[in-house]
Amino acid sequence: MGLKVQNVAELENLRFINSISGPNKLTIMMYGETINDSGGEIKVSFGYQCNSKNDDSCDKSKGIDIPSAIKLQRSNSSFARLSGAAISANATLANTNICNGLIGEEILPTLDSPNSFRRIPSSPTISKLDFLSLSHQSSLSNLSCSPSSLTETLDYDSFSPKFMSTPSRSDSFLNAMEVQVAGGAAGEDRVQAVCSEENGWLFCAIYDGFNGRDAADFLAGTLYETIGFYLNLLDWELEQESVKASDYMTYDKSLYCILKDGNCLDGTHTCVKVDRSCDLFKQRVLNSLQCALSKSENDFLHMVEQEMEDRPDLVSVGSCVLLVLLHGKDLYVLNVGDSRAVLATYDECIDIDEIKGPQAVQLTDNHTVDNDIERKQLLHDHPDDPYTVVAGKVKGKLKVTRALGVGYLKKKNLNDALMGILRVRNLTSPPYVSVQPSLYVHEISDSDYYVVLGSDGLFDFFSNDEVVKLVHSYILRVPSGNPAKFLVEQLVVRAADSAGFSMEELMSIPAGRRRKYHDDVTVIVIVLGTNKCTSKASTCL
Repeated sequence: MGLKVQNVAELENLRFINSISGPNKLTIMMYGETINDSGGEIKVSFGYQCNSKNDDSCDKSKGIDIPSAIKLQRSNSSFARLSGAAISANATLANTNICNGLIGEEILPTLDSPNSFRRIPSSPTISKLDFLSLSHQSSLSNLSCSPSSLTETLDYDSFSPKFMSTPSRSDSFLNAMEVQVAGGAAGEDRVQAVCSEENGWLFCAIYDGFNGRDAADFLAGTLYETIGFYLNLLDWELEQESVKASDYMTYDKSLYCILKDGNCLDGTHTCVKVDRSCDLFKQRVLNSLQCALSKSENDFLHMVEQEMEDRPDLVSVGSCVLLVLLHGKDLYVLNVGDSRAVLATYDECIDIDEIKGPQAVQLTDNHTVDNDIERKQLLHDHPDDPYTVVAGKVKGKLKVTRALGVGYLKKKNLNDALMGILRVRNLTSPPYVSVQPSLYVHEISDSDYYVVLGSDGLFDFFSNDEVVKLVHSYILRVPSGNPAKFLVEQLVVRAADSAGFSMEELMSIPAGRRRKYHDDVTVIVIVLGTNKCTSKASTCL
């Protein structure tokens, strides 16, 4: 298998893999792997490793070949390694035809890399979105969350090149000369990871599509760059605010200088600095993420209205959204739907050596009818509709209360595009599904160990605590392995056991029919760096 085994722990892990691998079904290597998957179920498996400039001991992989794991020099990154994996259960079209096919044929092929990270030139412009007719019509003032009145009259397209066509190494957030990308599709799910060596940031997203993959594909092809636009707009606004402050101080005959990320922009002595660690700044970052999601929602529904005559099914297509942006020690989280982000952290009051493992802390909200808070809010928003929740679903159709797309539950004209029993009766007071995200920012501490991102299919079989324990035990046994893929493998074992099948029997069931036994499952594991927990766990990262 091309795998070098040097200790008992690695041998035990190999036995686990062999136990779920039939002779003709699945052959897996531990990391940077070669996958021979005749059934096509495991669609995504990638890894990324950061190494300290001064720590040569971490350059080797503990006896395990890592051909596809990109090793890079640490800058200001707060993560040590990253892994992702996804397995499909739903049958879906290989290529969708939204936006005249340009997303599936031109944009996604430049971003997808399902089995390894690859280096690409950064193109932080909105030029790829020019195919959207809305891009030529809308302006920032059309968005309910426009960043500020200063930009209300600026056109989205004409505005973007000014701020995004000339990235600088000193710029924050998603600006970079080149980036590393990985990701792909598994059933109706899509996973995406983008990171920058030079600027030390990481962007990860899971788009859990339903009723088709069009919405997830749309997000994978557009949301990252839309977020880049709004974050660079925020940078520009901060620059303007600094200039205004400096103008005021000049008028007041005071000496000043403006600092950005610690760099003085002129030669005077008294300094005005934009504080990027304050709560107000972090809230503005979260607002930028929300604006990007709102823009994507508007564009997607506009596209649906343009194409629903030929494809009425588009009105029912939607996607949950989970994304994280790790910038310095700040972990920004946005979620819409029922995907989760779970932090593994140690109690600062307890000696790490005296406890069995880290604790699980969920960083996201569950936007489903099963959540009492979501259910009560939904009923409160529709007091005149006694059929708001039917059979435990929104209008009898959907478990999630928040999602991108799913236009037939948001607009009457989109619901009217459906025929017969597919149409929602008594659509009294739309929208019934919101795209309002839950937003959260967490400052990474020395006690934080790793973050697990997962679509809801993972948590159909595992609790948060179980997920954290599985990853923890795996990292201790196989420090250079792929914990995300290990979680997916463990889920398949549990799904087979729950259904009364052997592993081989479950994996032999075609996609579509296998959805009866488990959902599409997508997992990302981010091992956090520069903390004492990493060394305590005896991992070399």
